[in-house]
Amino acid sequence: MENSAKKSTVEFNPELDVSKDDINAYLDSQDRTSIYDFKDDETAFYKLDSGLTEEIVNKISEEKHDPEWMHEFRLKSLDLYNKIQVPQWGSPIDGLNMDNIVTYVRPNTDMKTSWDEVPEEIKSAFDKLGIPQAEHDYLAGVGAQYDSELVYHNLQESVAAKGVVYSDLESAMTGEYADMVKEYFMKLVPPTDHKFAALHGAVWSGGSFVYVPKGVTVEVPLQSYFRLNAKGAGQFEHTLIIVDEGADLHFIEGCSAPKWNVANLHAGCVELYVKKNARLRYSTIENWSKNMYNLNTKRALVEEGARMEWVSGSFGSHVSYLYPTTILKGKDSQCDYTGITFSGKGQNLDTGCRMVHLGENTSSLVTAKSLSKDGGINTFRSSIEVMPSATGSKSSVDCSSLMLDDISRSDTIPEIDVRTADCNIGHEAKIGRISDDAVFYLMSRGISEEEARSMIVSGFANPISKELPLEYAAEMNNLIKLEMEGA
Repeated sequence: MENSAKKSTVEFNPELDVSKDDINAYLDSQDRTSIYDFKDDETAFYKLDSGLTEEIVNKISEEKHDPEWMHEFRLKSLDLYNKIQVPQWGSPIDGLNMDNIVTYVRPNTDMKTSWDEVPEEIKSAFDKLGIPQAEHDYLAGVGAQYDSELVYHNLQESVAAKGVVYSDLESAMTGEYADMVKEYFMKLVPPTDHKFAALHGAVWSGGSFVYVPKGVTVEVPLQSYFRLNAKGAGQFEHTLIIVDEGADLHFIEGCSAPKWNVANLHAGCVELYVKKNARLRYSTIENWSKNMYNLNTKRALVEEGARMEWVSGSFGSHVSYLYPTTILKGKDSQCDYTGITFSGKGQNLDTGCRMVHLGENTSSLVTAKSLSKDGGINTFRSSIEVMPSATGSKSSVDCSSLMLDDISRSDTIPEIDVRTADCNIGHEAKIGRISDDAVFYLMSRGISEEEARSMIVSGFANPISKELPLEYAAEMNNLIKLEMEGA
């Protein structure tokens, strides 16, 4: 079948530092329709039995060489998981049965710091995803996780010379930074938080540890990429980032998986600590397969004068629960959340964000966009909480939804809890369809109806794409085009 995506173009966005031709050249250089949906042979991999038992948790702990405190933490989390009920307010997850999920899959390699040493079959998977080239072109460091284990991790010498630490979490937990990991691990997202936080605490594996020292600016982004290949398996990586006082970091997370005819599960956890006057941008492009249950938890704690920025693109997965939370603890702390979600046939994506204002003169800005097509369901939940101590605070929420047909659905569920009169809070929501007049106007200029609709959708998504580096902006535009084409 002819690859129609290679003929697609994107409109010029003057707010990007790249031209239309730059992005189109990138897209045209690759066959993007099948880049994610390839499957690798698992016969040489080590797997635990499916299900969730104390024996399985003990075996994971043994495989990870956990210190005793972590082993006990896992068992307590398992006990909590068995006691906490499944949430009843979100999208249905009846198709997820933990008895059928494999919680640990180890590829046939240990972690490498040289790409040439990664086994060929695994290296081929990340080559297809463009990870080595991305590292070479514009990343300061890369971590690549395959199923339950990191297979590659590297940091540029010039960045390491500044004292920046970027490693797999297990090495940090058992090595030089053991005390720091123990101090911060699952303190922002305790296992008591909800059932899938408890699940994560019991079976987590892989993920990244980042520490940026005081006053250090990392000029080039770091990236972790997560690939779940195994059929009927779960991925439970843990990301722990500490940006110390006055430091600055941009961290990028990417993920994908091939499509299977059984349920897969992603229940990762991200904990972000942004110290006094520091800045952290956390960008995510999620493209899970449409048999995936994406039940991820992300949370940031922001100190005085610090700034947290979320840039989020959610494409794929069968069902998602994803609500990044920011706790604005310090005076004058700030947070911006910019996100887009695209749900197609068979998808029910329940996403949003939560802002908790604790400090004086804190501010938050939420800009969210969602698109739904072919019966896809989008639900956006925003929660703004302003505590009595957060005098002088302000928050603005702007969420826009675009439905591309008459069988899709989009809901906005805002929650505003204000406990001081000295604040300024606003919320705006818009839901609409593509204008027939706009499509007709573009068609009158010689553009096909399909391309006209795609251009309108790309324009709708521009506020998100302009916040991403070139390759990721191009990737997001391509994912939107593939969704528009039903690929």
